[in-house]
Parts: sequence; C-alpha cells; structure tokens
Amino acid sequence: MDPSTVQAVARMTSDNVERVIVGKRREVQLVLVALLCRGHVLIEDVPGVGKTVLAKAIARSIGSTFKRIQFTPDLLPSDVTGVNVFDQRSGTFVFRPGPVVAQMVLADEINRATPKTQAALLEAMEEAQVTVDGVTHPLPSPFVVLATENPIEYEGTFPLPEAQLDRFLIRLSLGYPGRAGELEMLDRQHRAHPLESLAQVVRVEDLVAAQAAIREVHVAQPVKEYIVALVEATRHHGDVYLGASPRGSVALYNASRAWAALSGRDYVIPDDVKGLAEPTLAHRVIVSPAARMKNSDSRGVVEDLLRQVPVPGAQPVGRAGSGWGGRRAAD
Repeated sequence: MDPSTVQAVARMTSDNVERVIVGKRREVQLVLVALLCRGHVLIEDVPGVGKTVLAKAIARSIGSTFKRIQFTPDLLPSDVTGVNVFDQRSGTFVFRPGPVVAQMVLADEINRATPKTQAALLEAMEEAQVTVDGVTHPLPSPFVVLATENPIEYEGTFPLPEAQLDRFLIRLSLGYPGRAGELEMLDRQHRAHPLESLAQVVRVEDLVAAQAAIREVHVAQPVKEYIVALVEATRHHGDVYLGASPRGSVALYNASRAWAALSGRDYVIPDDVKGLAEPTLAHRVIVSPAARMKNSDSRGVVEDLLRQVPVPGAQPVGRAGSGWGGRRAAD
C-alpha cells in the first residue's frame, strides 16, 4: 500500500466521522495518526464536546470491535482485564476476558478510577497483552485505547501518573465547535443522532495494511536530528522540571511519518514534525512549580522550543542524503 492509498483510507474515514463530529478535521486526523502508528489517544476536554462520540464514530467507521469502560472510583483492575472463573463442568478455571479485550477500547473519564485500576491498562497499552493469575493473554490487533478525561473537575479524580501519560501517543482537545458548527449540529440532530446511521467505510484489514505502509515512509537524517533536538531541548528548558523521555522521540518520529502519508508523501518534512510536536510531546513535559506560578504550561514550552530549535534547511534533491525525499543506502 503506497501513501496515496493510505491517504484515501484516511480521507474516507475522516469524511465519515465528520458526519457526526462537526468542524474538527485536524482533531479527527490526529486520532487517525495514532491509529496508523498503533498508538493511543488521550482526549482531554470539558463535558459535552463530543469526546465519546468521536471514539464511537471512529470505531464504527473502520468496523473494529469496540468496548467501553466507564471508569469510576469503585472500578477494580479485574473489571478491566478480566478474571478466571471456575467451570464446574470441566473442573478447571476459564479466563473470562474483560472489556479491554477489544480492538478499540474507550476508557471514559479515565482519571476517575483509582491508581491501581489505572495501572491495569499499563501492560495492555505498552505490550498489547494482559496478565491474569500469571497467565498472559494477547489482545486483538489492532489494539487502540481512546481515553477521555475532564481537565476542569478535580473532585473525586486521580490524576494520571507520568508513566501512564507517557504511553499515550497523542493528547488532544476538541474545543467548542463554533457558532456555525453548533447550528449545523442542531440541523443534523433534528430527527435522529447521525451516529445511529453511521456506516462502516473502511475494513480493519485496510487499516492494518495502512499501518504497515507507514513503516516505509522515509525520514532523512537531518529530520531525525531535528526530532531528537526538539525532544532533548525539553529536558533543558528553564521552565521544565522533567522533559520528554526517549519514548517521546519515537512517538514524534512515528507520528510524523503517519502525517506525511496522510499528506500523500512517502517522506517526512520538518513541517510534519512541527505540526505534531505539541500533541505528541506536551503531555510528556512536567513544568516546574515556579513556572506554573507564572502561568507557564507544557504546551507553551513546546511552542517556545519550536521557535528556538533550528529547523534543518532543505537541499536539492539528487545529492547523496539531500532533500527530504532523497534516500541514502545507509538509511
């Protein structure tokens, strides 16, 4: 599958989802970037802007198996991963899978569960498997977690630890739709919610093939160095207590390749990196308490670094290792 085919798959999915989610093309494409990279998404926004609807629309569009977990303070880890149940007929314990055993899992209001229950997702998100009573059970492929949380309400919530935040490829916010978009929503929902009639437009096999195609997108050495320079700069910024980990470099690298494919290219340019830096790095950066008192946040830090870190200049295509589309045998 070439990048143009990946672009077609993404376009069909985006167009279908936008029948439900109005005026949020970039946000929908960011979720598709995570799907193409086999990554997970944290949707952080106020109630009522369509976080849950977005997850359902994506799942219906690609025809994947879908499970929803409503996180609450009394949710147990076994409620997420599953439990072994004794079968009287066979005289053995049988694994009864939990809702995490699905191709697409919606972790709704993930920060309302206790840290112990949140930790039940760590193995699943990183290794696509769950271990129950010492036995490891693989999860279906593709496996993607779409988590939501309300950043405004703190009562009765448990902030996600850094180890869990680091496992999300992308963090995004939907925001309000705008006056014209909100009026269009009212028209669309005049008789029924458009999600009820949303049809599948892409097969799961097409998504898996697109995921494999992303690995063939070329990244020139100067662009790789730019990615590492950006991530390394987060560790030395004056407002930062803890910078992005090497997992952040990998996330930005893979997300940039997916964004290039969505643009119909088989190579990454610096603009791809710049466009994906904030959604892939900001949630991995911890701002110092002194900086927070000055109203500095991680998104502002990443924007500041994008202005400071030099962008590699393009060279004529054809020279050894030159141009963003130029390939070298060493790469």
